[in-house]
Amino acid sequence: MKKTFVLDTNILLFDPSAFRKFGKNTVFIPLIVIEEIDRFKKDQNENGRNARNFSRFIDDLRTQGSLAEGVVLESGGTLIISVDLFVDNKALPIDVTLNDNLILSSALALKQKGDDVFLVTKDINLRLKADMLGIKAEDYGQVDVTLEELYAGQRVHEISGERLKEYEANRFLAFDEEEQMGVFPNEYFILQEFHNPRRRLLGRYHGGKKGIVPLISLREGIWGIYPKNIEQQFALDALLNDEVALVSLVGKAGTGKTLLAIAAGLEKAIVQGKYSRLLVSRPIQPMGRDLGFLPGDVNEKLAPWMQPIFDNMDFLFNQNRKQAGTSYEELINQGMLHVEPLTYIRGRSIPGQYLIVDEAQNLSPHEVKTIVTRAGEGTKIVLTGDPQQIDSPYLDETNNGLAYVVERLKTEEIIAHTTLKVGERSPLSEVASKLL
Repeated sequence: MKKTFVLDTNILLFDPSAFRKFGKNTVFIPLIVIEEIDRFKKDQNENGRNARNFSRFIDDLRTQGSLAEGVVLESGGTLIISVDLFVDNKALPIDVTLNDNLILSSALALKQKGDDVFLVTKDINLRLKADMLGIKAEDYGQVDVTLEELYAGQRVHEISGERLKEYEANRFLAFDEEEQMGVFPNEYFILQEFHNPRRRLLGRYHGGKKGIVPLISLREGIWGIYPKNIEQQFALDALLNDEVALVSLVGKAGTGKTLLAIAAGLEKAIVQGKYSRLLVSRPIQPMGRDLGFLPGDVNEKLAPWMQPIFDNMDFLFNQNRKQAGTSYEELINQGMLHVEPLTYIRGRSIPGQYLIVDEAQNLSPHEVKTIVTRAGEGTKIVLTGDPQQIDSPYLDETNNGLAYVVERLKTEEIIAHTTLKVGERSPLSEVASKLL
């Protein structure tokens, strides 16, 4: 039996092409949703762009037939955009003058007609109200794993003492077919001797060689920074590895994600000259109540959003004045270092650069795809973030751009990921992360 999916406004603002992704089923969009989307079309943000894209998609479909009667989609399903439907039950315990309740009313009317109806919305309260009225409701874009099940990018692997010696001597450890099962390219390993966890070596699984290779040596550190734990060793190996085109770092506050990424970017772009410049960006997403319009020119307006990046720059340049030989302001003036909000990334092609996207958990899967597809020849992208610190109202810890990239790209040879769990910012920061 075909299903009927009733879409809420927030679904189409999250993904303007969502109506195409329900297979051969029927997608119903109430007229009130179109009216709500129309209010967003002039906004100069992601919601505005998605509203305009949705309107263009629908206008193209309008030429193929009557949307009120149903237009067949490429997937074989049917899209219907119709006036809001009302149920026969006059004692319905909701106020149908409210937009959300009009959407509920349409879903309930379709159910009374005999359709197998699902209301799709990112509004938790609307899902609760749907449940009270006996309407099946679900979120959109949920991944099939929880945050605890998200690919960690690293594992402990026990081997014999002889094989551990072999790896130490040959700087390579071949994996047999059984050991290769379930292992992803560039996954990091703690090779540990059976019954002797104190004797262990670190390595990275090389998909081409089908075995474990050693990490990049960091005896002299980078920009005065030395890894303080095993997770940071894995992260720096991925950040400095020229074979890896995209690195994702997931970790709570204080684990060193941003600092390590910027230090590696400065090393590769400024010291080694592997990349033409270091580009650091982050989404403009406020935590808590927004302050509204800020005074000053564009640099003064952006300063509050970019300040966390500059704080890390200050620390690195103070740590390593001799190697830097200059200030980051001078590097910015020379065009070798650029810090900007993600708003300006769209539509660009970025070749030969080391691109760091901080706070990537505040990006939608669609936004992450837009950013990654900006990468030109020779560009490396680093995504950092904490899925438990999401400020966007439409995202959650498993349904965000960072988690989306981690799960979708983990099988690719040019992708590396690691999870940082140990806080190194300060004892106070670590206590707060664990207990508050």
